[in-house]
Order: sequence, then C-alpha cells, then structure tokens
Amino acid sequence: KINNMKFITLLSLVGVVASFAPQEAGRPSTEINSLFDNIANMDLFAPVKDQNDYGARSKKKLAVGKINSGSSYVPAGLTADEYNKLRNAEAAKKKANYDKNVKKAGIFIDYTDWYIKRGTDNSQKWAKSVTKGHEMAKTKYDWQNIGSAKRVYRGAAAAEKDTTKKSGFSFFKK
Repeated sequence: KINNMKFITLLSLVGVVASFAPQEAGRPSTEINSLFDNIANMDLFAPVKDQNDYGARSKKKLAVGKINSGSSYVPAGLTADEYNKLRNAEAAKKKANYDKNVKKAGIFIDYTDWYIKRGTDNSQKWAKSVTKGHEMAKTKYDWQNIGSAKRVYRGAAAAEKDTTKKSGFSFFKK
C-alpha cells in the first residue's frame, strides 16, 4: 500500500508542476497540407496571365476545322467547298462582331462626374426633367434632325378644324 501511495503522490506532484509550467501562447496550429489546400492555392493562369482577359481571343489559336468531302459531314444540297466557305464566312462574321465589342469594352462613365454634372448635389432640377435624371443611351430615331418631310403632330385644335363628315360603315354601298 505504501508503494501505491508513493506512486499517487508522485503523479500528483508531476500534475501540479506541469500546471505551473509556461504554456505555448495562442492556439495550436491545425494546418495540414491537404490536397484541397494545394489545389485552392494554385495559380491556374500562371503560364499566361492575360489568357482569360476580355479580348484575349485574338491571341489564341482558334480556327474552324476543315471539311473533307469523303470523311466529314456535309449537309445535303452543299458540296464540301461550299460548306467550308459558309463556315469560314460565319467565323469571320463572329470574329468581326467580337472585335467590335472588344473596342467598346472598358468604357464607363465616372459616377462622381455624372452625379455632379446632373446637379444632384446642388438642386432638384433633375427630378423635374423629362428623363428624371437618367442619361439616355440611344434612341431608335434621330430626334435632333427631324426633316420637314416628317409629319408633326399639330394637337387637338387641328383635329377640331377638320369638320368634313365621314360616311358610316355599310356592307351595301349605295
């Protein structure tokens, strides 16, 4: 029994000494070099940094495949040469449209400048305008240069002057 008592006393002394020993500051690290961390930290665009920028299509080697008369699908009613010509024309049209849109990319109105120009910071005149402070991007017609050949609405007064009696509708003309 004395050995048991000595052993228990020794364990309690070790426990008391360990409780007063200096401890590691902060939280212990739980970092594990996992597969997910390795994949999530990869820079997939490292070889070519601008490969995914808008307009980068022109730098890539994109081409329409060549149609061969014996081994490729050719729609009924077309020859392989006609189909190649059609596909190339469609690709050129697509490229022209993309290039047109790339030229327009990145053109924005600075909100602060627009806000000051509208006068929002000084008065409420913008709220009484026809556009209610909106800036109209484009319209279907050119309203600035309306020619004299166009008919202009003259209002209700002009409609009242037209007093010619119109005959009513009839299935039987007399």
